[in-house]
Amino acid sequence: MSAALGDHILKVVAYFDLFNYPVTKEEIHFFLHRTVKKHQLYRDLEELTLNGYLFCEREFYSLKNDPSLAEKRIRANEKARTLLTTAHKLSKFLFAFPFVRGVGISGSLSKYFADEKADIDYFIITHRNKLWISRTILHAFKKLSFITGHQHWFCMNYFVDEDALCIEEKNIFTATELVTLMPMCGTSTMESFFRANDWSDHYFPNHVTKPAMHPTVAGQYNFKRLLESIFNNRWGDRLDDYFMRLTSRRWLEKEEKNKLNIKGNRMGLKTGKHFSKPKPAFFQEKILSRYNNKLNEYQKRWEELDLQQNQCLFRKEIMK
Repeated sequence: MSAALGDHILKVVAYFDLFNYPVTKEEIHFFLHRTVKKHQLYRDLEELTLNGYLFCEREFYSLKNDPSLAEKRIRANEKARTLLTTAHKLSKFLFAFPFVRGVGISGSLSKYFADEKADIDYFIITHRNKLWISRTILHAFKKLSFITGHQHWFCMNYFVDEDALCIEEKNIFTATELVTLMPMCGTSTMESFFRANDWSDHYFPNHVTKPAMHPTVAGQYNFKRLLESIFNNRWGDRLDDYFMRLTSRRWLEKEEKNKLNIKGNRMGLKTGKHFSKPKPAFFQEKILSRYNNKLNEYQKRWEELDLQQNQCLFRKEIMK
């Protein structure tokens, strides 16, 4: 077995192990940090499993010898398939809102995982300099969804506009979110977004970008264009700036009060004229820290296994 390939396999399995999510050999190949032929990868996976470095239950590989993880994943995948049907329909609905130019499904659902408390997370791209008008209208609608108890269907937590397509934070967390993002609407905009973030190829050279699932049909959004014409002037620009200041101030108050969301994570929003996104320090950086700790932990374990196996081979040679 190639030691270098083993290290790359560990990086993939360790990352998803943070979320107690065992992965298939096809997924390991997709997220591998180097190009490799599948038959070589599959051979090394078999060897790693036989020698106790990895555990395989059903078709799922994990660092933990816990069969319940595979069962949990199977149930979560089934629920995700059902929820994705709803998400596809709602994506087209959200695309009809003013100044929305691209819609993608992100978060755990984009990785085909949904538990009983699953949300539908959306990544939204807006027309340049109209992000805050678009975001405000969308979130006003979301407040109405509380009436019917469907607010978990409309988690629009990451916005960029056409002037800020390149993601600022470049690390394994954001790269993973990029290559798993499901583009739903706005074909040309989503293609531009993925081109602007081709730096993710450095992390995942085996991934393939997916086209948007719901291409725009000419004449389909006439009412949307009518609404946009109302704000395409200097008054619209001023209103956009006002909504940005208002939202930024409200989120700063939440942050100063150490408020938590329903998942127990600290609430914080990083805002600018061309973006609105969760503050990296409150979730992303914690994940990266945990990931590095897990990598260090299991690299030491694998080194100990290497030593034990080498000692066994040495004893066998002596006894010959």
